[in-house]
Amino acid sequence: MSVWQQWMQHPERVWVRKCLFYVHLWVGVGVGLYIVVMSITGSLIVYRNELERVRSLVPSVEWIVDLHENLLFGAKGRFVNGIGAICVILLCLTGAVIWWPGISNWRRALTVNWRALFARFTWDLHSALGFWSFPFVLMWGVSGFYFCFSQTVNVLSGFVDPNDKHADQVLGWLSMAHFGRFDWFTEALWILLGLVPALLSATGVFLCCRRMIYKLPPARP
Repeated sequence: MSVWQQWMQHPERVWVRKCLFYVHLWVGVGVGLYIVVMSITGSLIVYRNELERVRSLVPSVEWIVDLHENLLFGAKGRFVNGIGAICVILLCLTGAVIWWPGISNWRRALTVNWRALFARFTWDLHSALGFWSFPFVLMWGVSGFYFCFSQTVNVLSGFVDPNDKHADQVLGWLSMAHFGRFDWFTEALWILLGLVPALLSATGVFLCCRRMIYKLPPARP
């Protein structure tokens, strides 16, 4: 059986996937709490402008914003935040590869079996949520990297687009997309979608503990 045939039918046997699985696993465990914090605070500050109309809420909202942007540590915290954004991007890319369950099971990996046992339900939820939320989580990782290392991104965009024909528009759209501030519908949607990374982190840590600490077999058949 060729590598391509293995990938299509039994991807779990391909060594590259095995390597990426462990990268995904340990990076996810390492930044799990960070992702939860970013997820919850990011959802809260979608309505930053509306919340700050109430004067008594301004200090609390600004504290949450500082936590989300700088981890309460100024420039050093923003640098760490940039590293966290890189980890989120890495999780998205490795997750996209290891999500593929084989040609006979790919449809099932798009849904959740609500009647399954808890371990299998958690696997289904992690897999399906990861698939459907992939473009959003990747966008948040990339835009978060841009906010933290904007000078580096601007230099790189200058090489790619010297005349700034498209780079400024793309980066401007990326900044708006990070917070979903297009209209009332996207803002409401972003609040819900913003909690998905926290749920992915929680289910991922559960699956990791089940497999690596308690040595139980994978929930996925």
